[in-house]
Amino acid sequence: MTMPDHPGLAALTDKEKHTLRLIVRGHDAKSVAVTLGLSVHTINERLRDARRKLAVSSSREAARMLFEAEGATPENLGDMRNGDDGSRRTTDVASTPDDGAGPARRLARFLIGAIVMTLALGLLAFTLLPATLQVPAPPPATAPATPAPDAARTFLELVDQGRWTDTYRRFGVAFRKLNTEQVWTNVSEKVRTPLGPVVSRTLIGQEYVPAPPYGYQSVKFRTRFAKGGEQVETVMLDQEDTEWKVVGITIG
Repeated sequence: MTMPDHPGLAALTDKEKHTLRLIVRGHDAKSVAVTLGLSVHTINERLRDARRKLAVSSSREAARMLFEAEGATPENLGDMRNGDDGSRRTTDVASTPDDGAGPARRLARFLIGAIVMTLALGLLAFTLLPATLQVPAPPPATAPATPAPDAARTFLELVDQGRWTDTYRRFGVAFRKLNTEQVWTNVSEKVRTPLGPVVSRTLIGQEYVPAPPYGYQSVKFRTRFAKGGEQVETVMLDQEDTEWKVVGITIG
C-alpha cells in the first residue's frame, strides 16, 4: 500500500508510532501506560504530539491514519521502560521491525485479535492508582463453580471450533465495550484459523495477577497445532459475579 501523502506521518517519532499502534489495537492511554511500564502523563504527551503532527483531534483517528499508511496489521509493541532510556524492550509476544510490518510466518506469534486484543493487561480496563494503593479489592463472596483452568480450556475449545459468537459471549464487559463481535470474528478467522486443528493441549499452569478490582487469573497451555506447530496459549480471566470471563488471549 502506498504511504498517504501526509507530512505529519513522516514527522512521527518511533515512540509515537509505537503508542499509536497500541491505540489501534484497542488500548486507551491508561492501558498503554500499563503495557509499556510508563506513566500516563508520558503516553498522553506522545498522543498529543501525534495528534498535532497529523492535524486531528482524536488519538484513534491518528492511530487509524498510521495503520492505513503502513498497510498492515500493526505488530510492533516495542518500547523502552523507565523513562524511555532502559536497555530492555517490552513486547506483547515477540520483537518485530520498527516499521510495524513483519514476515507473514510470524502471524501465529501475535495476539489472537492482533488489532484489538492484547495480553499484558492491555484490554483489562485497569484503574491506575498510586503504586502504594494498587491492592486488589476482596473478591466476591461466591467463587465461580468452575475452576479457572477449566473455564479457559472450554473457551479455547470453542475457539478451536470457530464458534466466534459463543466465544464472544464469554468475554468480560470491558472487552466487549472495546470490541464488537464482528471485529472479534474477523480477526480470529485471520489469525487462529491458519494454525489448523489442535493436536494436543496441555495445561502449563495458573498464576494470579494482582490488579484492581479483584485480580486476574492467567492460565497457560502448551498447544500443538496441525499447521502452526507448538505454541503457548495464555488466557486471562476475570471474575464477574459467579463466572469467569475472558479479558485477554494470546498465542505464541
